[in-house]
Amino acid sequence: MSNEKNKGLNSALLKRLLGYALTYKKLFYSAVAITLLLSVTAIIRPLLIKNALNDHVQAGGNISEFSKICLLILGMLFIEAFFQILNLRITNLLGQNIVRDLRNKIYAHVLRLKNTYFDNTPVGMIVTRTVSDIESLSDMFSEGFIVITGDIVMLLVFIITMLYENWALALLSLSTIPLLFVATALFKRGVKKTFTMVRNAVAELNTFTQEHITGMKIVQLFNKEKQEYEKFKEINQKHKIANIKSIFYYSVFFPVVDILSAVSIALIVWFSGMKNNSFHIGLGDFTFFTMMVNMLFRPIRMLADRLNTLQMGIVSAERVLKVLDTNESIEDKGTVEFKSVKDTIELKNVWFAYREENYVIKNISMTIKAGETAALVGSTGAGKSTIINLLSRFYEINKGDILIDGVKLQDYNLESLRLNTGVVLQDVHLFNDTVLNNITLNNPEITLEEVSKATKDIGLYDFIMSLPNGFNYQVTERGQSLSAGQRQLIAFIRAYVYKPAVFILDEATATIDTHTERLIQQASERISEGRTSLIIAHRLSTIKNVDKIFVFEHGEIIESGSMKELLSFEGKFKKLYDSQFHSENAL
Repeated sequence: MSNEKNKGLNSALLKRLLGYALTYKKLFYSAVAITLLLSVTAIIRPLLIKNALNDHVQAGGNISEFSKICLLILGMLFIEAFFQILNLRITNLLGQNIVRDLRNKIYAHVLRLKNTYFDNTPVGMIVTRTVSDIESLSDMFSEGFIVITGDIVMLLVFIITMLYENWALALLSLSTIPLLFVATALFKRGVKKTFTMVRNAVAELNTFTQEHITGMKIVQLFNKEKQEYEKFKEINQKHKIANIKSIFYYSVFFPVVDILSAVSIALIVWFSGMKNNSFHIGLGDFTFFTMMVNMLFRPIRMLADRLNTLQMGIVSAERVLKVLDTNESIEDKGTVEFKSVKDTIELKNVWFAYREENYVIKNISMTIKAGETAALVGSTGAGKSTIINLLSRFYEINKGDILIDGVKLQDYNLESLRLNTGVVLQDVHLFNDTVLNNITLNNPEITLEEVSKATKDIGLYDFIMSLPNGFNYQVTERGQSLSAGQRQLIAFIRAYVYKPAVFILDEATATIDTHTERLIQQASERISEGRTSLIIAHRLSTIKNVDKIFVFEHGEIIESGSMKELLSFEGKFKKLYDSQFHSENAL
């Protein structure tokens, strides 16, 4: 039952891959036509050699006719070589075109996935699916089913011709074929398992390496180099074992094929040498069948290898298409263009859980008026950052509604919603590029003059100019060449140059120096002017001028109001404020 299901899956998968191939109909049909042509014409040279030996060498025929046949054989050799080169080029071009299209498609799909997918899937696994797994699909077309079809047609042509020429020698030549098919089936089954093991080991290696290189500071900080090295060695050992098993099957299979081929030739020699043989086997017949055994066994041997290439491609294709079939993308069916908040941003009885029903936001209701600046405060894990993620539609709410000017968030066009929402996260990600390109994100519509003016408007121009080469300063991967505060300042400029209608700030001021904190505070106030703003406050002293404060605890709002109102009674906010005030004074 399981095998039938797998066959069905493979059949459906091959049809799906064929659909990608038929995008390039000219290349595909040209590859099929040339492959079939080569398969049918491969028998011509052996037949010409047979006739030349029987009619001219053995029988002492006309030397002129013999020379013509020799030239014809040479001509056929060049013609076959030309079409083989052409076929190889076409099939490889077809394969690489399909790989390019699939890689573009999978990356475009990954860009639209919800953050939930990235929360649950290791980055190394996604990289493996997008790069090496897709690369395996190229071999499916350059060495896969088109070539396999050609090999099968060629084998049929060879067998029929051999039986027609001399059925007795043909049967002797083919007598070892059943054993070869048994060996091929065992080889194919064994190598399929090892290929799956190899692909899994590669994915595991990529995941482990990516994760630990990214977190190298933690590894070194806690002196875990030796332990992590041992883990890497263990994973690498699995990869080695999988490859060795694969090599073992090849090292057994190919000698078996050679032995069976030698047995077939030995039978031909024995039968041809029998004096009482009534088949009158000539030199040409002997040479023809000897050639045919070599030509017959080679595609069968290659067929096993190509079937495994096809199988490996199918395994990779299943994984790649599984990512494409992942239905975790953000639905963008909204038709309303979001430009600005005219009335309110409202959350009505909102519930949200990252996993199943383990709710981190519970029945939240809050209203922020247009032009207001609201602050979210509370202890770590209270649900403040989750609200930012929900407003930006990185995640979808489970229950309730989020409304902007009375329109549901899902009804807004996603591109316009995010384009007009400036977000500065606590953990700022910068790319390995210049400061300017990190600010504009390579948007050609935003000029250096506009960026320069924006930095002056929010008081960060001097900060940029203090960097080596200013806007052309080369930021290293993930912005590691800059401090946390500097990264956040660049994120402020990035958010501001896009002229957002809504400004959202995860104010991470706990780990930065006083000067940078003052710059962030100044930039935050200037960006918030005339905009609807939402700030996650870590230091309560920085939100004295906000219009409204929402106090979170365990995913719920337990208090709300202005700072003056919240400090007027003994509540959670007053306790937090007094605690921070005394801590800062103690310092």
